[in-house]
Amino acid sequence: SRPAHHLSPAFHEMSKAPITICVTGAAGQIGYALLPHLCSGKTFGPDQPIKLHLFDLPIDGVQTALNGVKLELEDATYPLLKGCVCTGDEKVAFTGVDAVIMLGAFPRKDGMERKDLLEKNCSIFKVQGDLLNTVASPNVKVLVVGNPANTNCLIAAECAPNIPKKNFSALTRLDHNRCIAQVAIKCGVPIEKVTGSIIWGNHSSTQYPDINHCKVDGTAAKELIKDDAWVNEVMIPCVQKRGAAIIAARKLSSALSAAQAISDHMNNWFLGTPAGTFVSMAVDSTGNKYGVADGLMYSFPVTCKGGEWTIVEGLSIDDFSKGKMKATETELSEEKTMAFEILKA
Repeated sequence: SRPAHHLSPAFHEMSKAPITICVTGAAGQIGYALLPHLCSGKTFGPDQPIKLHLFDLPIDGVQTALNGVKLELEDATYPLLKGCVCTGDEKVAFTGVDAVIMLGAFPRKDGMERKDLLEKNCSIFKVQGDLLNTVASPNVKVLVVGNPANTNCLIAAECAPNIPKKNFSALTRLDHNRCIAQVAIKCGVPIEKVTGSIIWGNHSSTQYPDINHCKVDGTAAKELIKDDAWVNEVMIPCVQKRGAAIIAARKLSSALSAAQAISDHMNNWFLGTPAGTFVSMAVDSTGNKYGVADGLMYSFPVTCKGGEWTIVEGLSIDDFSKGKMKATETELSEEKTMAFEILKA
């Protein structure tokens, strides 16, 4: 029998030109979990052909593994996949691309201070930002996933002045989805009934998962839950520390859920958010109406339309929330100061 994605050939009549997607760190486990989303049409739409540029480190073992992924992509016979280039050369990887999903970053190792981690990543994202600036499509959309994602994203944007700042974002959708899942479980409702969770700030343990504007089937979630202690002492720390809990359980970082979140993020950014809903994206804070300092990559509630994000305005913010939002802003400001000092050195 033929695979399900061959059942309706007419459905895959290709009228659109392919878009070229680069994935960095593509030989890793998140890349492996992500590629089926990109190639099946879940991310960019069921009628959008794609070409892949898969980049990973120019080390023999890594490139061998990356080419093994390419063999699997061939065997998966995705009708929407119109080409795949594997490379250890960032210039080749970034040339002419319409979107870049940056999974690759220097991982935190035991005993590393935040400054050490930033030093390693500054060098990576400076090089990648410089190259994007010269060889990518001028309207390329860049999603940074590798941690510290917000500040890595800021560095790449800073080093790519030819690309609008609005075309850079960092992933907080995984945290957003985690928040929605916890509310759905607590309320005993299907996941699609929950909307309006917000992640403010950094993709770190200072992030603020906020359900003050969350609704469950149209009713305020906090009215249904009626338990501030659960919200503040159980749900918020659960979302903040969920990544660590998964590493403790699996001895590997989140991949399946990270891939879903990346796909959700890019789908909404390219194709729009459903009417009446918003999602969380870490984006340039400049000009925001929530009192967050300009010039940070800070996670806000956003809507997307026509390939552009817009920060949702006018949401009421209580004093508890203001304190949490300020704490994560402070961390991002400290990271920015350290990163920019490293860049100038």
